[in-house]
Amino acid sequence: MKHIKLFTYTFFIVFILTLVSCTNTLIGDEGKLDEEIYLNYQTRTDLELPFEEEWYTFNGGKTHFEGAHHFTTRGGGERYAIDFLIVVDIEESTGILRKMHSGDGRQNEDHYCFGKRLNAPGDGKIIEVVNNVEDNQPGNENRNRPGGNYIIIDHLNGEHSIMAHLKKESIIVSVGDTVVKGQEVGKAGNSGASSAPHLHYQLEGSSGSLNELGLPAQFNNYYEDNIFIEKGEPVRGEKVRKN
Repeated sequence: MKHIKLFTYTFFIVFILTLVSCTNTLIGDEGKLDEEIYLNYQTRTDLELPFEEEWYTFNGGKTHFEGAHHFTTRGGGERYAIDFLIVVDIEESTGILRKMHSGDGRQNEDHYCFGKRLNAPGDGKIIEVVNNVEDNQPGNENRNRPGGNYIIIDHLNGEHSIMAHLKKESIIVSVGDTVVKGQEVGKAGNSGASSAPHLHYQLEGSSGSLNELGLPAQFNNYYEDNIFIEKGEPVRGEKVRKN
């Protein structure tokens, strides 16, 4: 059996959150285990993957062992967040080399996902937009503007979608706009607390702020490693696409 290796630099993606636990549970409200409160949460919004091509789930899942990079205790604004990017598999004598960029990856344009179209994952109303943050050179990050360029969509049912680290001045929607699922909203970038191009997606509750408690996000009707999923949550290591 051939092995698959993810080719990356040590600077690949750096986030502002600290890993605070390595147990297989997350602590929820009132000291209860997350399994009792959030792990079985069912998304209300009809969500679809927010991109057109096949992307790779670099971080995703409900627990540290599933691959949840944003693995935090109660109050973590990015809990259950998912990081997506594009990889290309190259066959070598020793196995499959999984690359996220061409060349040495030192320019944003080297990265396969940079500048790719991003869509609204569900119907709703745009309530916040930041569109003027410079993209970082790979290997650097902007901790002063952690979200970088981002949009927040109010799904008008108590849920909000946040799409962060978008390309500077690529966002084509404005506060107050109504969007529908699949509508283009911007392009993937490398702004904010990100050291390599990717899309950061998180589903949140009622406040619609960057620090709201995160919720598990279930997407409908997509393919996971070429297997059709009627409703599911991407986990680290999976390639996902809409069709």
